[in-house]
Amino acid sequence: MSANPRAEQFWQVKPLADMSSNEWESLCDGCGKCCLVKLEDADNGDIYHTDVGCKLLDSHSCQCRDYTRRHEFVDDCLKLTANNIDELHWLPNSCSYRILARGGDLPSWHHLVSGNRNQVHSYGVSLRGRVVSELDVADADMEDRIIHWVD
Repeated sequence: MSANPRAEQFWQVKPLADMSSNEWESLCDGCGKCCLVKLEDADNGDIYHTDVGCKLLDSHSCQCRDYTRRHEFVDDCLKLTANNIDELHWLPNSCSYRILARGGDLPSWHHLVSGNRNQVHSYGVSLRGRVVSELDVADADMEDRIIHWVD
């Protein structure tokens, strides 16, 4: 092991586009913020986050209930890739993919740094306890659910 163990971490030496599927998936910090229902202003294209989670989001674990088959159940679920990260301006600034794409390093609470998958919740970065399911909110009420605490 080198004197600086962090110098050998894959996310610090590999571009996002060169990561294996397992490496890519491990970067997800488990916050769940990408699974929030978002509204787009038809006039100017602005995106607004709501406190409503996708119907597949487990609001306690902040994980998808059926990640491998999510596209079968959620038509507008996007797959994050190294090619589209920069285009997804609605991703929160705390998103690990976005941080790395901008040249930053993973935060101390990230499970790859801390060794603890629950740190994202302990630090209050995740959606745990802050969202409801879209199954419990009528479409007509979505505008009333707009929030400003995503980042």
